[in-house]
Amino acid sequence: MDAALVRQARAGSEVAFARLVATHEKPLRGFLRKSGWIDADDIAQEAFVAAWSHLPKLRDDAGFRTWLYGVAWKKALSHRRGAQRAAARDEAWRGEQDLEAATDVAAEDRLALEAALATLPEDQRACVTLCLGQAWSHAEVSDALGIPLGTVKSHVTRGRERLLAVLGGSR
Repeated sequence: MDAALVRQARAGSEVAFARLVATHEKPLRGFLRKSGWIDADDIAQEAFVAAWSHLPKLRDDAGFRTWLYGVAWKKALSHRRGAQRAAARDEAWRGEQDLEAATDVAAEDRLALEAALATLPEDQRACVTLCLGQAWSHAEVSDALGIPLGTVKSHVTRGRERLLAVLGGSR
């Protein structure tokens, strides 16, 4: 059955490819989940997109399922490598931040600040971190984050007040 649908899909039939997806989607997602991939849905979707665009490279129309699972597996491994690279970049960044941190600031104080920052909304936290933590100007933050200048100023003011309240400091 796959072979006929593959031939039709190669001829440009989106309906035929949609039937292939409907047939193989659930088992493919199940395979990926059982193989330990938390983002199985995303990987499966990427595999189907890649399969559609690379369908002319399939040598054996009857071997679609095997080929599709191979595409999905390669996508999954690519996801893992990307996550590992991102984790390495994050770790390097944290190491740089640790080196930049003042040596006279106690570790407990740094942890308290990180916890307090975590209570801020995402946009506000980014503005506070850049303006107060890295001495960026409001205009630089506005340009970098694509947030209006007035909003950046408000975020910094409100974020600073919130941090002081959480940390128990005075103005």
